[in-house]
Amino acid sequence: MPRARTKPEVMSPVGGQAQLRAAVEAGADAVFFGVNPARGEGRADGAGFHARAKVGFDLEALPEIMRGLHARGVMGFVTFNVLVFDRELRQAERQLIALAEAGVDALIVQDHGVARLAHEICPDLPIHGSTQMSITSAEGAELARRFGASRVVLGRELSLRDIERIARSTDVELETFVHGALCVSYSGQCFSSEAWGGRSANRGQCAQACRLPYDLLVDGLERDLGDARYLLSPGDLYALHQVPELVRIGVDCLKIEGRYKDAEFVALTTAAYRKAVDEAWAGLPLSVTPQEERDLEQVYSRGLGPHFMAGTNHQTVVRGRAPRHRGVRVGTVRGVTERGVLVELTETVKPGDGLVFDPANWRTPEGREEGGFVYQVNPVEGHRSQNRHTIHELRFGRGAVDPARVREGDPVWRTQDPTLAARVRPLVDAADPVHTRPVDAQFVGHVGEVPALTLTDEAGRTVTVTLPEPLSPARNRALDEAALREQLGKLGGTPYHLRTLTVDLQGAGFLPVSALNSLRREAAAALTALREQGPARATAPRLDDTLRRLGQPAVAAPGATHLHVLVRTPEQLDAALEARPDSITLDYLELYGLKPSVERVKAAGIPVRVASPRILKPTEQNLQKFLLSLDAGILVRSGGLLEGLQGQSGGAELTGDFSLNAANVLTTRALLDLGLTRLTPTYDLNAQQITELAALVGGAALEPVAYGHLPVFHTEHCVFCRFLSDGTDYTNCGHPCESHRVALRDERGRVHPVMADVGCRNTVFEGRPQVAAAHLGAWQAAGIRDLRLEFVHETPEQVREVIAAHRAFLRGELSAAQLETALDAQTDQGVTEGSLFVPHDFGLLDALPVV
Repeated sequence: MPRARTKPEVMSPVGGQAQLRAAVEAGADAVFFGVNPARGEGRADGAGFHARAKVGFDLEALPEIMRGLHARGVMGFVTFNVLVFDRELRQAERQLIALAEAGVDALIVQDHGVARLAHEICPDLPIHGSTQMSITSAEGAELARRFGASRVVLGRELSLRDIERIARSTDVELETFVHGALCVSYSGQCFSSEAWGGRSANRGQCAQACRLPYDLLVDGLERDLGDARYLLSPGDLYALHQVPELVRIGVDCLKIEGRYKDAEFVALTTAAYRKAVDEAWAGLPLSVTPQEERDLEQVYSRGLGPHFMAGTNHQTVVRGRAPRHRGVRVGTVRGVTERGVLVELTETVKPGDGLVFDPANWRTPEGREEGGFVYQVNPVEGHRSQNRHTIHELRFGRGAVDPARVREGDPVWRTQDPTLAARVRPLVDAADPVHTRPVDAQFVGHVGEVPALTLTDEAGRTVTVTLPEPLSPARNRALDEAALREQLGKLGGTPYHLRTLTVDLQGAGFLPVSALNSLRREAAAALTALREQGPARATAPRLDDTLRRLGQPAVAAPGATHLHVLVRTPEQLDAALEARPDSITLDYLELYGLKPSVERVKAAGIPVRVASPRILKPTEQNLQKFLLSLDAGILVRSGGLLEGLQGQSGGAELTGDFSLNAANVLTTRALLDLGLTRLTPTYDLNAQQITELAALVGGAALEPVAYGHLPVFHTEHCVFCRFLSDGTDYTNCGHPCESHRVALRDERGRVHPVMADVGCRNTVFEGRPQVAAAHLGAWQAAGIRDLRLEFVHETPEQVREVIAAHRAFLRGELSAAQLETALDAQTDQGVTEGSLFVPHDFGLLDALPVV
């Protein structure tokens, strides 16, 4: 599909006013930020509807912020990138209306139903599908378009080749991250905060469990990780050298991550990518200097690299030594003295630098790292390393560094460089505009008529101002183009620079310099006032109309509750066939094992489904044909697959899974309308929210998980390849995932199994099964007639016992408490209520009434 070639926008992250100024002066085309609602108008916890709960601007300040951005030619995109619960939809609608009326240039939205609602509230307000939509294919982009999105933010796990394939297959605008932190889990598919912290990454409350240390268990035995204990903590994305390719491909926007970062980070990264885009667009080679690259590493870095964008290499994405800012490596420890540390330096170190000694070679992650500010750098005469680097004695403040905790061979990092602030100060503390926008000027000066100056900006906006008196004849030197260019080009202190000047002079006229300056100032001020004006938009509430249109859900007919079982191994399948549940879903790593297993289930007279991957990249969409060829129902886990199946399902029964992130009635009903028979709500909902959702959409439409292990991380990064092979990806890793069982042990001693899928992506599962025993009665009363039991590493005996216990409950032979006790007896780590837990203050917001 042909794409119009456009110069990509550079988009910068903004967490506050200082970062906003830095982004503008460094040349950002757009900024993105969250907005905190007026008091009493936000979510139940008081936060805004954005994924960085600790930063953002107040709604009251937004109109002025947008006027200031537009005056400088910068777009302001507001993040609305969280899942929205039913009890919040009215507050969300009011917030959407307020944002549209404040003049924001686009909304970045995660929730599909809210995206459609926003588009209906204000059709003229662009909607961008956020990276939390987990979009990794053209089909995923087209699904977002169905819900009103004109642009999508692609997953950070895509390569340049993947991005190009998507660009060739859709004309939806594409935005991709080029710099900043990488999540180990696919955005929108991480439930670690939900499982372990009682909070949700899909709600802007990421607990950063990926930045913690873990032990690796291989076939039940601990594997020595050496210095890589932080085995889920990726380095940071740095794709400056990929900018020319991204420009060639036709990506519409390059995005810098980092709304928690300071103004220096925003200024340096924005300036670097501004220059790179300008050079690539002009066909020039990149001119980034070694010093500029060091500054980017110094301002914030966990280890910079293009990572997935340059192609998969599981040995480099996660180094695993440390989860935090390292900065620039400056040397290696070669010994200690009575007063300092001997370091073989590879970079210049000076008094005032902040250094840290990295002990990952020999020490466990617990405990503080040694480091401090250098106050003296002493060359050690006659000492050079084998690499001919000089050795220096570095001295620190009294008591700052404990020599006993520093060893020879420790890497040394500069985490702070006081000279960096001086280099970035012109952008951070600018009194006058630094980055200016071009204007074209036309001066008309006819003797006997009033002189006129017209300014036109890069978007075609035009203002014309005139002097009150006609142009008088010149007595000496007459006006000419050179004099006009000199005076009209003096645009310092304004956000403009003169690009072209057209002159129309008739007669030998005269104007004093003061009059020309006044004309120029008045024209610049008029143009700025024009640019500040927001778009004229019509908004109207639409939620009530939408709910009425959806209508009253059908009341569930009395009947038995069905148990659907999901298995992941042939041995579990054997046990499930013996138990004869109402259906069996096969979720196998190896596709070749699916066909015979499907036939076995069919032969037993039991309905069968196959589970799709949660992520499908452009080259993986052909899995759709394979899944359909099995002549079985499909558990749809990918939005791109759901889009691809439109009109192509061949009568296969489709069930939507949790990964589609249905959190409210709007999204649930919209997804069901795309051909799903039932839908599993997102794991972000607690048990009461599932009950209330059943009342809004009809209990027969839902299939919640009553027993299962929460999929806490879903990663492109492969732990099997990284630690059980020397390979870089599936082509040379030897496929250890097919012959070994792997688990991670956290700091509390809990063990969490890891499994690979057909795309070599890993899922880390919560070790304790999450059980809904205490809530099954309420779910049944709400009309829910379908429950799913999911197994990960359970033995066949455990599979049989779990199914039997649930059947006994449904027959009335076990109470809810007895069911939970029976399930707890099947595991050596216990069970958990997990994300189903209903907090005591849940009722702070009114329930959404059924219209």
